[in-house]
Amino acid sequence: MSRTIVIIGGVAGGASAAARLRRLNEEDNIIIIERGEHVSFANCGLPYYIGETIDSRDKLFLQTPAGIQARFNIDVRIFTEATAIDRERKQVHCRNVTTGETLHIPYDIVVLSPGAKPIVPPFPGIAEADNLFTLRNIPDTDRIKAYVDNRHPRHATVIGAGFIGLEMAENLRERGLDVTVIDRGKQILNPLDLEMVRPLEEHMRLHGVELRLNEGVEAFEQQGRLVRLSSGGELSTDMVILAIGVSPENDLARSCGLELGIRGAVKVNASLQTSDPAIYAVGDVIEVKDRVQGFDTMVSLAWGANRQGRLAADHINGRKASYTGALGTAIIKLFDMTAALTGNNEKTLRSLGVPFEAVHIHPNSHAGYYPGAAPIALKLLFNPQTGEIYGAQAAGSAGVDKRIDVIATAIRSKLKADKLADLELAYAPPYSSAKDPVNMAGYVASNLMEGLVRNLQWHEVDEFARNGGFIIDVRDEAERLAGYIPGSINIPLAELRERLTAIPGDKEIAVSCQVGLRGYIAARMLTQYGYAVRNVDGGYKTYAAMARGNSTGDSGKSGALVLKKDAPSPASIVHIQEQLSSKPQLLLDACGLQCPGPILKVYETINSMEEGQRVEITATDFGFAADIRQWCSKTGNTLEAVDVSGGKVQALVRKGQDPADRTGGAAEQAAVSEGTTMIVFSGDLDKTIASFIIATGAAAMGKQVTMFFTFWGLNVLRRGQSPQVKKNTLDRIFGLMMPKGTRKLPLSRMNMGGLGAKMIRYTMRRKNVESLENLMQGALNAGVKLMACTMSMDIMGIKQEELIEGVDFGGVASYLGAAEDSGVNLFI
Repeated sequence: MSRTIVIIGGVAGGASAAARLRRLNEEDNIIIIERGEHVSFANCGLPYYIGETIDSRDKLFLQTPAGIQARFNIDVRIFTEATAIDRERKQVHCRNVTTGETLHIPYDIVVLSPGAKPIVPPFPGIAEADNLFTLRNIPDTDRIKAYVDNRHPRHATVIGAGFIGLEMAENLRERGLDVTVIDRGKQILNPLDLEMVRPLEEHMRLHGVELRLNEGVEAFEQQGRLVRLSSGGELSTDMVILAIGVSPENDLARSCGLELGIRGAVKVNASLQTSDPAIYAVGDVIEVKDRVQGFDTMVSLAWGANRQGRLAADHINGRKASYTGALGTAIIKLFDMTAALTGNNEKTLRSLGVPFEAVHIHPNSHAGYYPGAAPIALKLLFNPQTGEIYGAQAAGSAGVDKRIDVIATAIRSKLKADKLADLELAYAPPYSSAKDPVNMAGYVASNLMEGLVRNLQWHEVDEFARNGGFIIDVRDEAERLAGYIPGSINIPLAELRERLTAIPGDKEIAVSCQVGLRGYIAARMLTQYGYAVRNVDGGYKTYAAMARGNSTGDSGKSGALVLKKDAPSPASIVHIQEQLSSKPQLLLDACGLQCPGPILKVYETINSMEEGQRVEITATDFGFAADIRQWCSKTGNTLEAVDVSGGKVQALVRKGQDPADRTGGAAEQAAVSEGTTMIVFSGDLDKTIASFIIATGAAAMGKQVTMFFTFWGLNVLRRGQSPQVKKNTLDRIFGLMMPKGTRKLPLSRMNMGGLGAKMIRYTMRRKNVESLENLMQGALNAGVKLMACTMSMDIMGIKQEELIEGVDFGGVASYLGAAEDSGVNLFI
């Protein structure tokens, strides 16, 4: 006896269910209802069509309605919207969106696959923003591409730093637009942990994408051409992509009384049945179980939708079928880098109170001696007692996908962390190493599980030092020129046995190398000599990724590791490439070398060169872009150009400096006069405006400017809307009495209860003078360093979380260090 099965929604889940249903039963009457024109298309490919990596629109279509009808004998009704489900009469109420005609389709079984829709908050001015887009389907794609093709926007703002937002940022940047990404979080790609995304953020800045993190949108003005920000600033833009997340399209389920779960997702059992056994649901609309920890969640990914569609069809036809949860395995391309993850991240484990151990390794994608090898940052999370693998994350330019796929398979198979070392994986020099990165993660995990070593995580290092811990850097001296952990002493690994007398026996010792391997060797050695030792997990490379991110700030272009104040445009990148190829120079191939290999090669090469001679270095470690800048600064050599493209970093270095930069004492005096320091003691609006006008002017003249905010001046740096922070009663009262952010600052005279401040702002607008908020952002973009006095913060009960992004923290010594190199010192 045939049944009528109505599938509401196509694409991944609905189309997969329909095809499987027909393969299992030739008699059933299968109907697909699709609101739009396209029932089966590659929605994951939409950003790449906009970016013109996919050169033909037709390539996005997997099946046409006619093709599905001909191959599977399925009734496909496009431009038909399901408006209600009458569970009592077992009818689906529909409306033709072009003609308005209504009809009722009787059913035996319904499969809900409506997907999820972009979240669109009710921002003031959003309804009038005619340049604002979301991306979900083919019509959305056509609108965005037509706007870029025909209107030729110069700047795009992407709101949301998740997968879709960053894919759109990359593809719009590839089309030549300047791109700013705004996100309320403190990092991009929230499913990954903070230290894993810092290199990705640096990489995006190197490609000219401006990241404004810890930043939100308050309103749109001028039909979307002006974005008001939560920090008080504003952003001019030509187009806006809204990609802050999705919510399940649950209107049908809600209206017909189906049980809903987390974030309004439809609750289903393991067989994908809803609270009504005659109605199944699949894809982005449903609630699923986290496969590792078992909590309820939503996972909006293509694999799950496809798998669920097939399993629902199996169960409808009486076959055993069970969907037991999602790992959330995902991957993204960001210019020349790839990031991927599977299972739980560290943030999730901490929030659940699950005990875990983390290991970070930095192996090459394949044998270093074979061309094209590039480092992978790989993080493994597991239970140190049982070895249960909770999750993994990886980032790099090659080989990331297969390592995460292997670990995802291991989690699904309940393989223990130490058993990753037993996996016999395919090896040849072009593809891997004899010890694959997955094997290496297993070896490191087994060392921890067996008690052979204790780790110190990157976020524990500074506190370890403050508490009197003794940190030994076992790298070679030359490696420290590219940076080191503050307070560490250098004892190269080869000298460690001979210098044991220099190591205190009454203190806990931490050892650090570049990526963790030499640190492990040193830890084993010192442990056997009776020392209490911990190894800095992932070495200086993991620690430095966070140190660089914290020092540059998360906002604006200040973190860009390029030799320009602004991130490079495509035209300037071409200019840099011409520089690299036009000047006679030595060539140094450091491809395939793991950090610190490229820096050591540069060190050796520069030592053999004559003053003024140039060397062009090519490396596959993207961290080299930051390392070479630091190294040149420390060693007195000149970094003339940096280019990051084609999966490689190219740098042009000249030995020594220009004569004008190194003429002895006179030059030093000239250098002194190139700096400006300002103590901003006042919290008055007029004095603050004057401070930033002077600072921006000094920076525009090429001076290094440091603004040291202390006591009342700290109120200038406070957020207008800061997160909740724990304070004692006195600190809380003190905070309420002080102005909160730039919008609340009073005038030093004629304030008149705040009216004077409003009048001066009005006058500034009328006379086309930049607002204080824009002056501050301009100062940050110009490289002005904003430093908050930590002693004053402590006295006034102000926490770091309450201050705007881009602020450094320091004491009197920090200010005096900057003042010593300055010719102008102001107290305001």
